[in-house]
Amino acid sequence: MENSKIQEVIEKKVLTVAKAVEEAIDDEIAALDRLDVDDIEALRERRLLQMKKMAEKKQRWISLGHGDYTDIPSEKDFFTAVKASERVVCHFYRENWPCKVMDKHLSILSKQHLETRFVKIQAEKSPFLAERLKIVVLPTLALIKNAKVDDYVVRDWFYNQLVGFDQLGGTDGFSTEELEERLAKSKVISFEGESSLGSSKHGGQTRRSVRQSSTADSDDSD
Repeated sequence: MENSKIQEVIEKKVLTVAKAVEEAIDDEIAALDRLDVDDIEALRERRLLQMKKMAEKKQRWISLGHGDYTDIPSEKDFFTAVKASERVVCHFYRENWPCKVMDKHLSILSKQHLETRFVKIQAEKSPFLAERLKIVVLPTLALIKNAKVDDYVVRDWFYNQLVGFDQLGGTDGFSTEELEERLAKSKVISFEGESSLGSSKHGGQTRRSVRQSSTADSDDSD
């Protein structure tokens, strides 16, 4: 008896939801029916204008180096880059395994997020920047918006305190999607809640990791 009542309640809720959806669709159809030729043409022109503006914006981003993960050769070039682009992810690195792991993730993300410039700069060759931005351990990602550092992703390897990598699972085996979500949390990339890489955190799919083997360079400290 109790099960039948539960079933009845569920069926009523399903019918209510279905009715609400049907009414919403009917309203949309009615609104479309009320449009005349001039309204449809205005909508079409507005959409074409939006597409044109987005195409122009993407073209400008590409001209500034967006879409590639590039090595900034000097501190002067760093300042030029952050002034030209509204959002920049800058990897302060040295030639070690964790930085190489980060390189691979950022190379992937740079192609997925044209709205953001992805660059790297060798910390040891940028002493002024490293001191000014308080870069202590490597790798460090400086997340820059409107020419100002807004956030960092960094792991203190010596004390094993997760400031950045800890938010990425605590190891250098984190996935590209996890890094993408971390950057989105700081709003340095556009993100709609679902990975642009096509896999879901909870979807049962294998998440992309760039850690290759335990035989890799083990020098992961600054």
